[in-house]
Amino acid sequence: MQAVLKIEALSKHFQLHEQGKLIPSCANVDLEVYPGELTALIGPTGAGKSSVLKCVYRTYIPSSGRILYRDGDGRLSDLAQASEYRMLELRQDDIGFVTQFLHCLPRKAALDVVAEPLLARGESLEAARRMAAELLAWLNVPERLWGVPPATFSGGEKQRINLARGLIARPRLLLLDEPTASLDPATTDRVVELIGRIKGEGIAMLAIFHHPELVHRLADRVVELTPPLVAAELLEICAS
Repeated sequence: MQAVLKIEALSKHFQLHEQGKLIPSCANVDLEVYPGELTALIGPTGAGKSSVLKCVYRTYIPSSGRILYRDGDGRLSDLAQASEYRMLELRQDDIGFVTQFLHCLPRKAALDVVAEPLLARGESLEAARRMAAELLAWLNVPERLWGVPPATFSGGEKQRINLARGLIARPRLLLLDEPTASLDPATTDRVVELIGRIKGEGIAMLAIFHHPELVHRLADRVVELTPPLVAAELLEICAS
C-alpha cells in the first residue's frame, strides 16, 4: 500500500528580521500517512504539531524538507514547492483541514456552512442540505440552531459545526487539529465513531489529539515530536 502523504525532514522556523532572531517551530519531522489509517502527532507544547499540519495545508511555507502528496491519479506533488494554483486545487478536492476555530461568513446559517463543501463540488443544494442535516443531527447539534449563523454559538457548538463542515466532504487526506476540543464526552464518542467510519472508507488522516486516550482509541501510527533547538542554537547552525 502506497502512502498518501510522506513527510521528509520537514522544518519550519520564523525569522524576525528586525531583531535578527530565528524562532523554531518544528524540526526534522518524518512521517507517513496511509489510506484508511490515522497517524497521530504527539509531543509537548512547542514541539510544532500544529505547524506540521499548517505546512501540509500550506498555511505555512516550510523552511526545509519535502511534503510528498500522492493524488488519486498517482501523481506526486511536493507541497513544500507546489504552486498556489495547485494548492487551491488540492484543497478543493483532496485535502481537508479541521482546525480548532470556526471561520465562516457571519450571516450564513449553520446548515449552509456545513453544506458548503458539497456545493463547491457540484452537489445540488437539496442533497447537500440533506447530508448536512444528517451530520448535524449525528453530532448532537439542536435542530433549532441549524438556521442560525454560528457566530453566536457556544464554543462547543461552534466546534461541532466546524467538525461537520470538515468531515462532510470526505477528502482523500484529512488534517485534524484537536477536533474534539470543547466537546462534551457524549459528542466526543460520536466523533470517535464517525472518524472510525471515515477510516473504513479509506480516507487518510493526520491528527493532533489533546487526550492520550483518543490517540489510543483512534491512531494506527503515532509520531512523537520533540521541541526544536532554541533560537540561539538554530542561528549558530544557520551561520555555520
